[in-house]
Amino acid sequence: MPSSFRKYRVFIGIFVVFSAITLFLFYGALKPKKVLPIYNPADVNPELVDSTVQYVSKYHTIADFSFINQNGDTITQKNYEGKIYVADFFFTTCTSICPKMSTNMTEVQKAILDNPKVMLLSHTVFPETDSVPVLKKYAIKYGVKDNKWNLVTGAKKDIYTMARKSYLAVKMGKPSELLDMVHTENFVLVDEKRRIRGFYDGTKQEDIQRLIKDINFLSGQEEE
Repeated sequence: MPSSFRKYRVFIGIFVVFSAITLFLFYGALKPKKVLPIYNPADVNPELVDSTVQYVSKYHTIADFSFINQNGDTITQKNYEGKIYVADFFFTTCTSICPKMSTNMTEVQKAILDNPKVMLLSHTVFPETDSVPVLKKYAIKYGVKDNKWNLVTGAKKDIYTMARKSYLAVKMGKPSELLDMVHTENFVLVDEKRRIRGFYDGTKQEDIQRLIKDINFLSGQEEE
C-alpha cells in the first residue's frame, strides 16, 4: 500500500506541474499584449488640428522643423532622428499651468536620463518675448540637461504650424489673429518613426507616470 501510494503521489505531482505549466502558457497566449495607438489628425479633437489636415486618417508624421534652442544652437528633426521624444508647448512668463508642466517634464527628464533613445522638446508659444537668453535662464531654473531637453524658439508662424499640423495639440486663440495660440497642457509622445503615439495631461501626475511607462515600452525597457 505505501509503495502504491508513493507511485500515485509521483503521478499526481507530475500531473499538477504539467497542468500548471499548461495553464501558464494558455494564459500567456490569451493575455492581450500592450499596444500603443498611432494617432492621425482624424483621430484627434478637431479643435486641436488645423483644418487643412483634419481629414488625414493615416500615415501622419511630424514635419521637418528648424528652431533655436536655449544655447543658441539650431535644432532640427536631424537632432531627433531615430529618437523617441516628448513634445510640449509653453511660455516662460506663464503663471498658470506652465510651472506645473515644466516641473513634471523635469520628472520625465529624470526618468529618461540614462536612456539614449529618448529626448524632450519644448516649444515657446511666445517667441517674441522668449529669446535665447530668456530660455537659458528658464532652462537653468528647471535643471534642463542640454543633451536631453531642448527649449526652442523661432518664427511664430512656424511654431504655430508645428503645433496645429504636426503635433495636433494646440487650440486656436482669437479667430481675428491667425497666429494667436492658446497654450495647452498636452505632452505629445512621438516614436522613432515620427508618429504620434500618445497624448498626456502635463499637469497630472497620473498621466506623467503613464507617459513614463509608455516611453519605457516604446524604447524596449518594459516587457509586454
